[in-house]
Amino acid sequence: MTIDLAYVLELVLNGLMLGLLYALIAVGLALIFGVLQIVNFAHGELMMLGSFTMALLLPLFGLSYWPSLAMAVIVTALVGAAFYQFFLSRVEQTEFERSILITLGLSMVLLYGAQYIFSATPRMVDTSWGFEGIEIGAIRMTWTRITGGAVALVAFAALYVLLKWTQLGRAMRAVAQNREAALMVGLKPRVVSRNAVTLAAGLCGLAGGALAPIQLVQPGMGQAVIFKAFALVIIAGLGNIPGAIATSLALGMLESWIGGFYDMVWQEGSVFVIMIVAIILRPEGLFQARGMRVG
Repeated sequence: MTIDLAYVLELVLNGLMLGLLYALIAVGLALIFGVLQIVNFAHGELMMLGSFTMALLLPLFGLSYWPSLAMAVIVTALVGAAFYQFFLSRVEQTEFERSILITLGLSMVLLYGAQYIFSATPRMVDTSWGFEGIEIGAIRMTWTRITGGAVALVAFAALYVLLKWTQLGRAMRAVAQNREAALMVGLKPRVVSRNAVTLAAGLCGLAGGALAPIQLVQPGMGQAVIFKAFALVIIAGLGNIPGAIATSLALGMLESWIGGFYDMVWQEGSVFVIMIVAIILRPEGLFQARGMRVG
């Protein structure tokens, strides 16, 4: 069997773009776990909310991509802040099981609420770019995919600067490493935790908005992604942000290759097979995390 190199390169590029968008979701999960020591099962529905916000606002903005994407980020960030204020702020770090029940409940409310409002029918989302893109020989990439990947790269660079060099980011890392010591030096863990959840929700909205013109938008789309994101965070090591990005890129590449050469059913199950093997061989994760790691 001859292999078309142009086709292989196109699979690689598509895999990288998909992996970058997966990474936005996985990084949000890692951020929340690093600061709050809880898992957010409603994280996928925040991504879904970002996609529906993008889908609804694009016609209002004349199919203009950027203002619609900005509003998707703002809406999900505000919902994330409300989640923390009304629900997650009432959960202590020692109440891990309670956090699971609360976030699962929120996930179901958002999922079935979206089905009631929008119906379960998948919808296609178009932008002013349509199916336009760039062609290099036999390789073709649409502007929506290229822009989604570029936006994710800019978001990761901004996140690194924020966590490494700003007071807000240093406060998050301090609370993640030692909550009691952070209290002693005057930090307010609840304020820091709210900021972390808001930031993670905004990243989810960014991923959802960028995915909307690439995939079909429907209420259950977050459910399909969130378990992959959990698997990615576990494989990388809970709280390890660079590890979450690396494993997300690897998954995007893997899914693209499997989808290009093999049956699609293996595409969905591959990450969980890897997760099982990783847990057995290296329970602490491939990139061991002590607190929240940003670099």
